[in-house]
Amino acid sequence: MQGTVDGFSYGLVTPVAAYLMACLGGALGLRCTTRSLLVAHSWRPGWLALGSAAIGSGIWTMHFIAMMGFTVDEAPIHYDKALTFASLAVAIVMVGIGIFIVGYRGATGTALFTGGTITGLGVASMHYLGMAGMRLRGTLEYNTLTVSASVVIAVVAASAALWAAAQVRGFLWSLGASLVMGLAVSGMHYTGMAALKVHLHGSSAAPTGGDSPAELLAPMMVGPLAFLLLAGVIVMFDPLMVMGKAELQNAAQAQHAPYPVPRSGDRHAPRAGRRPPQRPGSRTPQSW
Repeated sequence: MQGTVDGFSYGLVTPVAAYLMACLGGALGLRCTTRSLLVAHSWRPGWLALGSAAIGSGIWTMHFIAMMGFTVDEAPIHYDKALTFASLAVAIVMVGIGIFIVGYRGATGTALFTGGTITGLGVASMHYLGMAGMRLRGTLEYNTLTVSASVVIAVVAASAALWAAAQVRGFLWSLGASLVMGLAVSGMHYTGMAALKVHLHGSSAAPTGGDSPAELLAPMMVGPLAFLLLAGVIVMFDPLMVMGKAELQNAAQAQHAPYPVPRSGDRHAPRAGRRPPQRPGSRTPQSW
């Protein structure tokens, strides 16, 4: 017996909320990735890790917000907690691998292809592992062609997002990229859901084990949302986050220049290879 599936039991509420969460996680993750390309190597892993966790948490929360609107009329749905949170770990780890590749290799063709593929596969793996955590009186079957299309969407979206993050063109650029990324992640989710068919078993007994969607809602929302809020605070209060590439380069040059750079034709400019003249009794920079 085939079950009657409804992915929009709350109307547009769950799709819109899920899309906004995907955009939020994408925006924070892309800004952290952009920031990592402009700092010293010692700080880069921290920014990349923060970006990975933000994107992973955003797409995981998006998935389960959307799943709140998924019902099968003939059977109640429960969720296995271990697999549900394992899908979060998979998302963060695989997204992190892709982001670290681009963060250290740059926006080269090979790095974007490799990082985008791994990141996209991480998004798809999170989706289908989360679906495997569903517990209901039946079995889930997928259309292979539609599943393949959802994976391609995830890979293309991830590659485009990483390319946008590596451009370092300011906050508005990353914001636009996050809106596109949120749309692509949501599209991947609902494409994967369109591939699903539920075949119910003959028994009328309710499934045992796992937690209901209502019981999972509180920990699912509180943890990732608190983290995304913290990441948002870090991003907003970093003064270099909203500066463009030119301003950042000028600030870096001014910070590391030991002496003012003389203009061409300045008769007071010191000759190449000689130190600026010192007044009697003054200390050289080495003696400070």
